[in-house]
Amino acid sequence: MSEPSANGSAFTDLILEVFRLNGLLLEAGDRLTHPVGLSSARWQVLGVVEHQPTPVANVARIMGLTRQSVQQTADALASDGFITYTDNPHHRRAKLMTITLKGRKALDYIQKCQIDWANQVSETLSLEALKTAGTVLRQLEERLETYTTDGVDE
Repeated sequence: MSEPSANGSAFTDLILEVFRLNGLLLEAGDRLTHPVGLSSARWQVLGVVEHQPTPVANVARIMGLTRQSVQQTADALASDGFITYTDNPHHRRAKLMTITLKGRKALDYIQKCQIDWANQVSETLSLEALKTAGTVLRQLEERLETYTTDGVDE
């Protein structure tokens, strides 16, 4: 068994911090979205759909999720009136999700709350540190998109 390099060990520590942070972000998102009857998962899907009508598969690709999990979330959003399904001129079976007025109002409310929350959470951090963290996370994302675990000893 190999010993971790200094970089490998630091990366592993970062992964654990990201997992913990993800949990906290989902909890915070659920609190922000609760007043308008949404959840973090629903907010994420609605946030993609707000830009243009889009099929479930595109949202899944953008968010790095399975089509089935996005479909369940989309069906719940449709059932609650936040989106509607419309015909897709490019594909007979893959309907487009389109945000409704109710969805737009909910998203506007959440986005305002998120801005206030983000300003408060980040006020004690330096702008440079936040930008560096974002850069490192994007670099890791790019690396992971092209790196496979095929051939790694199990």
